[in-house]
Amino acid sequence: MAELNDSPPGLTFPCEFPIKAMGRSDAALPSIVVEIVQRHAPALTAESVTTSESSGGRYVSVTATITADSREQLDAIYADLKAHESVLATL
Repeated sequence: MAELNDSPPGLTFPCEFPIKAMGRSDAALPSIVVEIVQRHAPALTAESVTTSESSGGRYVSVTATITADSREQLDAIYADLKAHESVLATL
């Protein structure tokens, strides 16, 4: 039986990693995402965060690109994002 690898194929830490969270169009969502990501990646800067509205304007996605140090760090970020009521989905 093959061993399981905790890292996705081709991912070596540390590395640049985009974290995307989506929710209903709300002016507060970008700051919510930044606050959550900065708990685990304090070096996140405003320049590393982008937002994009859906074509109908009902939803917004926020992408925060961090220097990820470990799979555990990424798992913790995604767990906190998914636990927030404003975040509908993550990628």
